[in-house]
Amino acid sequence: MTFRLRAVRAFALLVGFFLMGGVLLSAMAVLDWLLMTSLFTAQAAWLEGVVLTVTVLLAAAIVRGMFAFLRAGRLGPVPDAVPVTPEDQPKLWEQIRIAAEATGQRPPDELYLVAEVNAGVAEHSRLLGLLPGRRRMHLGLPLLAGLTVPQLRAVLAHEFGHYANLDTRLGGVTMRGRNAVVHTVEAFQQGGTRLHFVIGALYVGYARLFLRTSQSVARHQEFAADKMAARYAGRDTTAAALRIIPILDGAYAHYLETYAGMGRSQGALPPVGEVHGGFRRLLAARAGERLAELSAGQRPPRPHPYDSHPPTAERIALIEKLPTDDRPSEPADGSAALTLLQDTDRVFAALEERTLSKETALLRRRSWDDLVMARAVEDADGWSRPLRVAVARALRSSAQGAEGTLPVRRDATAEVAANDLLPGLEETLDAIDRGLLWTAVADRIPKPYQASRLTGPSARNFIRPKIFDGLAGMVHLRLVESGHARPDIAWSGQPGLFLPESWEKGMDDAIDAAVADTPDTAPLRALLTGHDCVSA
Repeated sequence: MTFRLRAVRAFALLVGFFLMGGVLLSAMAVLDWLLMTSLFTAQAAWLEGVVLTVTVLLAAAIVRGMFAFLRAGRLGPVPDAVPVTPEDQPKLWEQIRIAAEATGQRPPDELYLVAEVNAGVAEHSRLLGLLPGRRRMHLGLPLLAGLTVPQLRAVLAHEFGHYANLDTRLGGVTMRGRNAVVHTVEAFQQGGTRLHFVIGALYVGYARLFLRTSQSVARHQEFAADKMAARYAGRDTTAAALRIIPILDGAYAHYLETYAGMGRSQGALPPVGEVHGGFRRLLAARAGERLAELSAGQRPPRPHPYDSHPPTAERIALIEKLPTDDRPSEPADGSAALTLLQDTDRVFAALEERTLSKETALLRRRSWDDLVMARAVEDADGWSRPLRVAVARALRSSAQGAEGTLPVRRDATAEVAANDLLPGLEETLDAIDRGLLWTAVADRIPKPYQASRLTGPSARNFIRPKIFDGLAGMVHLRLVESGHARPDIAWSGQPGLFLPESWEKGMDDAIDAAVADTPDTAPLRALLTGHDCVSA
């Protein structure tokens, strides 16, 4: 079957999706008329009343769905985006206009910058796009930060290519119809009565038929848009853009969790404009494989069975089969598309105002160094606390078993114990030297039930990393208190602390010796008495 025939078939099913409501309404109207005329009897009046009530409620649900179908293409307000006019950002608008003209399309009437690694064009469609309407483009600031200018041109051409309809006008209508069908089904599923779900189940079945039938048309349109982008921006540039977008998406997710959300537990935010704008710093510090590493461990979302987008690898393979266009290769360090914006810091600050909730926007702002330091102290305290509580309990138990007297820190019993009541680093090392590590302390460190049944070397090997982390946390706290540790934002790595050189070189080996089967705290004590960590 040719693409044109598949598009006609999909369009016929789309029309049928809407007409199904009319058919159902007509059938219920006929049933109600028969009940009121030929089938009405005094003995069954209560039954006819129930049927009439049900049909009226069903009719209301169907009408609601039909209106949802007709309103699916309407453009609503965009509260979480920054509107941009040609006067605000002339260079960016110029690129958009050129890409629209190259694809034979009219430029958008509105442009919004969003906090996503995404781009798209939406149209206030009438009759599912058969009649043109107002167009709106969304461009993600993180996307602009990660793409070069030529790669942005490829993305823009792809988005306008969806409206070019080079194969058939019905192909574009089918694409927009898929969105309308999904919107209608969601409207039924959000209804508040069982009747909405009953009618919704019927529409869901028809929607699956339509989505399955129109999927080949939708994917063909995606490939056609890719070819349009390759003709305009170049084959290799378009393929490069498709490769980098999933990497940017994973990197941005990593940035939001690791950096932008660093002060979440402290009730603090990065400096103004840096909640999203800090992503620029991460991109500047990482490139190529180092950037791809951020998304390497993330499981890609499971593809939807009716997704209109073919797998990215398949799209790239088809693009690379296109004839070479003799265009010069794009330099690896080409200018970022973000350079097209004027006053970038102001734009990122404006995006924060639009995306942060009122409560979040009121949080105090802290510098990146302050955020890193506070987070490092919080992490170090978290690592060390289980070990310090275990040591406190072991010391208390040891003292009670000896003379019935309690140690100095007798109140350190449970997780609620204050930090100033828990043993410090030297006291922990003293407990290790007394032979308490593997006889009393290790058993008091929380562990899963299955691990609590381990004995001998297996038990020690399981708990040893937790003890290592506990000692490392105490070391970090000591170095922070003495002013010998500095914050390290580490855009190219993992935020943490700069430690003195002697600790960077010798700390791991010293802690390994302290947590060995036969503990030796001498190397760690030697570092503690060194000139690099003497407290003021």
